[in-house]
Amino acid sequence: MASRIRHHVNPLSMRMLEFDPEPLALSERPIHVELGCAEGEFLFRFAAAHPDYQVIGVEIRKDLVHDIRKTAQQQKVSDRVQAVFANIPIHLDLLFPPNSVTRFYLNFPDPYFKREQHKRRVLTPEVVRSVHAALIPGGELFFQSDVFDTALDAMYITELHAPAGFESVGEPWTFLRDNPYADSPTRRERFCTEEGIRIWRFCYRKSA
Repeated sequence: MASRIRHHVNPLSMRMLEFDPEPLALSERPIHVELGCAEGEFLFRFAAAHPDYQVIGVEIRKDLVHDIRKTAQQQKVSDRVQAVFANIPIHLDLLFPPNSVTRFYLNFPDPYFKREQHKRRVLTPEVVRSVHAALIPGGELFFQSDVFDTALDAMYITELHAPAGFESVGEPWTFLRDNPYADSPTRRERFCTEEGIRIWRFCYRKSA
């Protein structure tokens, strides 16, 4: 019987804090990174639409990383699509050197509704600073969620802790109505669009 892949993993558990991620083989292509890539559906759709990019998924569930790598090999795109087993708040600085990433994507992260679980949310002050450091000048962080509380919390943390030179593409404290990168919608994004569910999006760009 196939092993059951857990839907949620506590990134603050001891076993998630005591390992080092494998180093990534970064190419000269523009690097696009999805934080929390799950089964990698967005990675493969995005890579198919943008064959000149290197697309990397960061995921805390090791079995999913293994499956993405296997699929990339089967589709003969392992030179362009990679996945790495890592704990985003702990390992982001180790994975991507300064000024190396063109855009980070955070697509529909786990909302962790209970207040005591909010500390498990992906976008922390440390992650915002790590994202800023890894981005090239002009690079971006793009976020979307169909849960308003999650999106507002992420925007609050980004606005409050963004380093100088990391500013909203739109007006401060304003969500984007549309997805500027809609050529590779995620499964959740397609579902929300079909059902008429509002999606809350924002994008921050590094100027320095």
